[in-house]
Amino acid sequence: MLVHFFSSEGWQSWGLGGQPLIPERMPVLIDDDFLFEDEHGPRATRAVNSWLRTLPTSGAPSPNSWRAYALAARDWLTHLRRHSLKVFASRQDLVAALGTYADRRLSGPLDERLKSSSWELQVTALSQFYDWAVAEGLAQAVPFTQAVGVRMVDGRLVEVGRNLAKLRRPKPHTKVQYLEADFAELFCHGLGGLGPDGLEDPTFRGRFPGRNAAMGQLVLGSGMRSREFTHLLVHEVPPLPAEPTEVPIPWAVPELGAKGRKFRTTWIDYASLAAVHAYVDLERELSLGPWTPRNPLVVEEADFRGGRVNGRRMSWSSLAPEERLRLVGPEGGSLLLALSYGGRPFVDWGTLFRRTACRIRERFEPRFPEVGPHRCRHSFAMATLEKLVEGHYRQAAQLATATGDAAGLALYLLKSDPLLILRDLLGHSSVTTTEIYLKRLDVHRIYRAAWERTRGEVDPAALAEADTEFSEAV
Repeated sequence: MLVHFFSSEGWQSWGLGGQPLIPERMPVLIDDDFLFEDEHGPRATRAVNSWLRTLPTSGAPSPNSWRAYALAARDWLTHLRRHSLKVFASRQDLVAALGTYADRRLSGPLDERLKSSSWELQVTALSQFYDWAVAEGLAQAVPFTQAVGVRMVDGRLVEVGRNLAKLRRPKPHTKVQYLEADFAELFCHGLGGLGPDGLEDPTFRGRFPGRNAAMGQLVLGSGMRSREFTHLLVHEVPPLPAEPTEVPIPWAVPELGAKGRKFRTTWIDYASLAAVHAYVDLERELSLGPWTPRNPLVVEEADFRGGRVNGRRMSWSSLAPEERLRLVGPEGGSLLLALSYGGRPFVDWGTLFRRTACRIRERFEPRFPEVGPHRCRHSFAMATLEKLVEGHYRQAAQLATATGDAAGLALYLLKSDPLLILRDLLGHSSVTTTEIYLKRLDVHRIYRAAWERTRGEVDPAALAEADTEFSEAV
């Protein structure tokens, strides 16, 4: 069974009355004989392809998600055919097939075995497919069994379901989930080709240390997801304040590049933004070149908000990640913030971060964990929460208000609850999501440290009241 990724290029020569209603890069499953139906009627691939086309409007707007879901469906259909079962068979047959499928993918041949996270993705994709098929009247049974429980959400009990095909995971606190301040600093030094002391590491053989260190500080200082910071344009970098400030600088996250395509504004600290500007002014300037992609989008008259793209004025926020990769200046060279040789865009941050973490572990610190872009996001969340709990940003906001600097953000910092601030910065739809997110990290350390630092300043009456509360517990 083949997986083809749709492109409408040249559709005018296909003899159709209009352009096909299929999104670009949408995966299409095709049987080896290139047929979608036979004497028995439509094949299973037709149903899967219809479901895949609903993904952009059902919570999976990313082409990467479409690809993962299509591959999961392909593997499932292949397994069913191996056992001569139909995709919409009876529940008894589907449950039995799921059992053999799980055994094969979790403990079968090495070339087919999946990690637990990949299995979770398979279950999620197939569960969504069968839910869609039931709603469309195509399926009468599903292979999954749901356990129903209750959970407290916003002060009320709600029923929640759990797919029993998903694996039980170890408690989140048993693993390193984020970088504390010393490890975050060590990571940025490693990206920049420096040793733990911040001096040049003579064994470093990497390239573009200024770019790598600046982007590492950007992620740790802003909490952007990989998809978000990878496709940032150099023109979207906020201006650097004239003087260093303790109040963070707002940074707008492009709508079409954000998860769920939700616009939000995060922030970045002054030192991290200064590192980004230093990279733009020095190393990035030296990396500019005549590179142009296939079907380039040439930009002229570019500024902070947008530019003239192929002769038409457009805002940066209206451009999707795939379009951003095609943006070039009048003389060539990508407009992405991070560049490689000859003005090519650099996008493989996951590999770079993992290799840097491995080098740090081998050279300097054996306890250093694996680091990917999302672990940097976790680190931002914890570092920000720590400063919010300690009152660091509140004190900075009070000073900013007194001097008339950054008045809008200062008022926000003074009036808002720390969890609400963190919710907005991370782009969560609900503060409940933020609470669950934080529960999986070591937030107790932050509150404990804040308490220990301020214990001597606490009103004795408050301590007495708390003691009374606990002395009355039976």
